[in-house]
Amino acid sequence: MHLADLTVYHEGRFARYGDAKVGLLTHGLQYGTGCFEGVRGFWNAREEELYLLSLVEHYERLQQSARILMIQLPLTTPELCDLTVELCLRNGFRGDCYLRPFAYKANEDIGVRLHDTRDAFGLVAIPFERYFDAERGLRVGISSWRRIDDTMAPARGKITGTYVNSALAKSEAVMNGFDEAVMLSAEGHVSEGSAENLFMVRRGVLYTPDPSQNILEGVTRRTIMTLAREELGLEVVERPIDRSELVVADEIFITGSAAGVQWIESVDHRPVGNGRRGPIASALIEHYDDAVRGRLPKYRGWLTPTYRGRPTAAAS
Repeated sequence: MHLADLTVYHEGRFARYGDAKVGLLTHGLQYGTGCFEGVRGFWNAREEELYLLSLVEHYERLQQSARILMIQLPLTTPELCDLTVELCLRNGFRGDCYLRPFAYKANEDIGVRLHDTRDAFGLVAIPFERYFDAERGLRVGISSWRRIDDTMAPARGKITGTYVNSALAKSEAVMNGFDEAVMLSAEGHVSEGSAENLFMVRRGVLYTPDPSQNILEGVTRRTIMTLAREELGLEVVERPIDRSELVVADEIFITGSAAGVQWIESVDHRPVGNGRRGPIASALIEHYDDAVRGRLPKYRGWLTPTYRGRPTAAAS
């Protein structure tokens, strides 16, 4: 199916992607006054089921981001979850997918502000496999761009305008021969990747930057912390991490809704550990894939099934 023919939800109705338009002067486009989420759907071929991961948690975070921007979402969290399932049904996905709910200021006028504006909401779903090549580790570089500070813009919200910070870091990294960037906070502590949370293993303990390092408090981050504690029995510590600790770490990996769990091969051209995927990253990648595809009954509560025996929209 071509992108233009996908079914999306915009301004209170379902439509073709090619027919859903916004004006050139739309406030969210001109000034970055919008917020969004990234939700993954994982296909289980044996069950012929599409599982949507952590829907409630994603929409709760969208509600928080919207509150920061003085945006009123048109639906409650349960209604948004139902809408997301309906959109997947209408598209008849039979493979992994990615969903992008977003809310934005829809005024078409000139003037930087959050008050006295009109709010709009949309939801797009597309087929999606992997953000990175899963067969090899990533080569990352420490970015010269610091992670945006919460005193400047809300680091805990997925705000469209603030992602220029991530785009600058990502492109700098790729143009310098890396796959991904690691951003530091204003104080020089490790914050996160361009669009992923970061974990480090040292002496059998799993560390990750705490929220005071201006991280986005990731839904996948929380999932991995749970799996590390409950399935691997690891101690998980949230604390500031110094740049040099990455060089001497036993393992490093990043997590995100789009990225999943991806291991790091090197930092600033220095191999992490022995330069190969470590046992903890390997175990978490496996547990995560099993959990999100419904193969671990213990974590079925994280998943929202799409079809439940109903025919896909394409079949019906």
